[in-house]
Amino acid sequence: MPKMKSKRSASKRFRVRAGGSIKRSQAYKRHILTKKTTKNKRHLRGIAAVHATNAKSVRAMLPYA
Repeated sequence: MPKMKSKRSASKRFRVRAGGSIKRSQAYKRHILTKKTTKNKRHLRGIAAVHATNAKSVRAMLPYA
């Protein structure tokens, strides 16, 4: 049997942590930053976890994660 393919866009966006949770980067930090406050942009730094309601669909896109 051939290997299953993972969705390449998902593999670039998500990483699975050692505990099994999936980490993602924050959205709304790419463009049109002039109208966003400094506080808002500061809180968009860093990473966040994928919500439990979406984790199943993300795992389906990453079969070997």
